[in-house]
Amino acid sequence: MDNPKHRVGVTEVNLVIRKLQLKGLTEFNRAKIISEIDQAVGIDNVTLDNKNGLLHIAYDVTHINLDAIKLVVVKHGAELSGGWWNHFKEGYYKFVEQNMLDNIKHKPSCCSRPPPRSTKHK
Repeated sequence: MDNPKHRVGVTEVNLVIRKLQLKGLTEFNRAKIISEIDQAVGIDNVTLDNKNGLLHIAYDVTHINLDAIKLVVVKHGAELSGGWWNHFKEGYYKFVEQNMLDNIKHKPSCCSRPPPRSTKHK
């Protein structure tokens, strides 16, 4: 069933919202960055605050990740701000993305049996 709130291929469970400070923006590369990111599979919403250089992006982590978005930004001559807060957020965002992907791949075990690769015997 289609979800009218999100674009095709984006599921609410895997949706993350990120805010990143960019530097090196010009009037020429702003539109290119927004356009290329917006066309990528898994992007739900992307905006760029021209005054502050703040990139607001919502995407499905099963289709795209922060590194791919960062490559688009760098490709067009801009970069993520080098401030400690932006660096901290980038590390946290990558950790959360990897955790979500690991949880998707995880196969739960039955509660009455020991988990796989367990050394306990009955």
